[in-house]
Amino acid sequence: MGLLRLLLLALLVSGRVGAGGAETIGNSSQGFLEFSVGKFRYFQLNKPFPQEAILHHISSNVTFLIFQIHSQYQNTTVSYSRTVRPGTSGTGSDKGLVSILRPEQSVCTWYLESVDAKPVQSVAIPLSYSERDPIPGGCNLEFDLDIDPNIYLEYNFFETTIKFAPANLGYARDAPPLPCDAGTGQEFRWRLQYDVYQYFLPENDLTEDVLLQHLQKMAQVAQVKANAVKVVTLTANDKTSVSFSSLPGQGVIYNVIVWDPLLNTSAAYVPAHTYACRFEASEGSCASLGRVSTKVFFTLFALLGLFICFFGHRFWKTELFFIGFIFMGFFFYILITRLTLLKYDVRLILTAAVGSVGGASLVAIWWRFGALGLCVLCAGLVLGFLVSAAAFFTPLGNLKVFRDDGVFWVTFSCIAIFIPVVFLGCLRILNILTCGVVGSYSVVLAVDSYMYTSLAYITLNVLRRALNTDFRRAFTNVPSQTNDFIILAVWGMLAVSGITLQIRRERGRPLFPPHPYKLWKQERERRITNILDPSYHIPPLRERLYGRLTQIKDLFQKEQPAGERTPLLL
Repeated sequence: MGLLRLLLLALLVSGRVGAGGAETIGNSSQGFLEFSVGKFRYFQLNKPFPQEAILHHISSNVTFLIFQIHSQYQNTTVSYSRTVRPGTSGTGSDKGLVSILRPEQSVCTWYLESVDAKPVQSVAIPLSYSERDPIPGGCNLEFDLDIDPNIYLEYNFFETTIKFAPANLGYARDAPPLPCDAGTGQEFRWRLQYDVYQYFLPENDLTEDVLLQHLQKMAQVAQVKANAVKVVTLTANDKTSVSFSSLPGQGVIYNVIVWDPLLNTSAAYVPAHTYACRFEASEGSCASLGRVSTKVFFTLFALLGLFICFFGHRFWKTELFFIGFIFMGFFFYILITRLTLLKYDVRLILTAAVGSVGGASLVAIWWRFGALGLCVLCAGLVLGFLVSAAAFFTPLGNLKVFRDDGVFWVTFSCIAIFIPVVFLGCLRILNILTCGVVGSYSVVLAVDSYMYTSLAYITLNVLRRALNTDFRRAFTNVPSQTNDFIILAVWGMLAVSGITLQIRRERGRPLFPPHPYKLWKQERERRITNILDPSYHIPPLRERLYGRLTQIKDLFQKEQPAGERTPLLL
């Protein structure tokens, strides 16, 4: 049996293909897998065939190992023993175990199995650490494992939250573990710091191979620091929980590096990933996130926005309808979402209806009262809203001071009001800028309903902040990749083209159209006093309507006989 086992191991070793530290193999139905420290291995797990992962030749200066296994969305189980128990195993798409080594131990074994009936393509790696390195999850009091190096991830439409157990200081193989709460001095775990990292997968790419390939960049300390972005640093006194803005359909990998500043050593937790959506959901899965109602709404909105971008100042009433639609629709959607439990499609239809009423109301206010200042102020506030949202879309929005709702909304409102105040002396320029910038941004929103783009979150983050009180604690980082730069260039090109075209065309023309009600009143008085005007002889509107109704009524009346009818005598 020993000779047969060695022969099988030799066949496995000869069948590997190494690339960039990863060892790729096919289906592992032989019953066991051999691993090397720091080397990734691809394999396929089947539910009827559990696998035994073996690591040989462990160095004597290694005091603990972290074995981790990853899959895209199907759950796998890793356990210390063949029998799966709650306190000695972990189940999920990103799971790992810490193995504290005994003196003279040079071989370590873990047991892997699939929870799903379908075959699961997985990648796994064992990582080694010395006695000077901190132990991730070594002071766990919240989760099932005694030492839990895993990152637990929860998400909803608004935010994604990661949680992890505090770490402990490392110790030698034959030494007892250090107490977690014996004191708060520099000789205990309270000196440890936690760096939280975030890594974005390529946009609009949901393939399994891409995820497993990029997970290799987030497992070891040096690779995490080289490839990911550090979001925040936590101390041992902070709560080991961090929230991020959810990005449905966009793959994100999170990891935590625990650092010992006294010894200058580090260790990495087990990375966790999410797409903020479900692959096997019957409705709204990762592959079909855009609803039909959303696509129809924003496509029509973008067509109107494009018209406003190039012709908004000339067609003043159409622009007022566009501005009024945005104003009323935005506030109504917030109100109806916070106060009711209506479905998304119903809310969107009601928002479109109420937004149309708001647009028509602003047009009616202009027609009757000619309130030019009020109308241009509304247009300027919409532009100010977009500028303010873009300002908080930058790293400025992640500052700790803006997690307070009062500070955030006061600052946001001040920036939004500042824009129309700056252009108070040149209202036409303000209006044309609003047409070009806001009208072209509607195209960005329409593109986001068909494919992911980070630029849509300029306004979506503000909407989430207004809808959900917990969103204030979330970091609003988004990826900046090739698609985003292309769409940003298109947005800028449309805005500049629309603004330039309207400024050149309106040169030498009146600043704004005249008051419609005054024009109508003057025309009415002119018709009354000018006898030679053919319109003078036109009856009043009431009489004309009464005459038309009489004509329509006559069509349905039966013709009455006029006297006796006899044949003509020849």
